[in-house]
Amino acid sequence: MFSASFYALLAGFLAATASLSAKLSLGASYLREMCETRLSDWNQTPGGSAACDWLHIPLRLLCGGLLFACNAVMWTTFSKALRHSTSTARATVTTTASNFISSFGESHATLWWAGIALTLCGLLMLHGSAPQTHPQEADKK
Repeated sequence: MFSASFYALLAGFLAATASLSAKLSLGASYLREMCETRLSDWNQTPGGSAACDWLHIPLRLLCGGLLFACNAVMWTTFSKALRHSTSTARATVTTTASNFISSFGESHATLWWAGIALTLCGLLMLHGSAPQTHPQEADKK
């Protein structure tokens, strides 16, 4: 039971990391601005932005590779969570809640917080309930 929850939480975190990697790899202006800010702070010279004209390309490729790697590991850990869990709903809800909670640098509206609260309540209900046996299974014992 513990290993299923661990794998589901890890899968959600990796899904959020893959999403962040996708944002960084597809948004060239963000990486360029970040590069210019960091180089100007570090070098204290105005010519530091010339390196950012080409440096954002390998950074975008690196983030693209991280996107695929995180997705591959995420699907592996999600599959392990499904295998070790007593219910597919538990693994799915735990992964989704973990993904929502570990979203990086996102601003969330009130409706988002209401949705995550409902998701977490459902998660608590799923984890708190005991597996039910059907009457036919009880008669076989």
